[in-house]
Amino acid sequence: MEGMLGQVPSWMEDVAEPASEHSWGLFRDLNLGEDTELSGREKALIGVGVAAATNCPYCTYFHTEEARLSGVTDEELREAVNLAADTKYFSTVLHGNETDLGDFKAETDEIVEYITKRQAPADD
Repeated sequence: MEGMLGQVPSWMEDVAEPASEHSWGLFRDLNLGEDTELSGREKALIGVGVAAATNCPYCTYFHTEEARLSGVTDEELREAVNLAADTKYFSTVLHGNETDLGDFKAETDEIVEYITKRQAPADD
């Protein structure tokens, strides 16, 4: 931990002993690992969006600084937060109105099919 972060953060010391090694491994491998499908930049933007949506000031600060280390601009940070807010907003609408999940999936599949057809190159 010290080798990657320069210190053992005090909050990591608060993780109960049976889970401390496991928790560090998850954090290290998912957030800091380079052998993942997502780039550090992409992971940081996801982290910012999730942190904002869950209203966590700790995670918001951490992932914002992480994003800045990855070269994310202030405009990109704002967009990530707005996308998270948009998702949370519509999730509330869908859940609150008890939208049928099967119907929602069918409509989404129709939308994807429509967009896919529009993006296909025209036959000569």
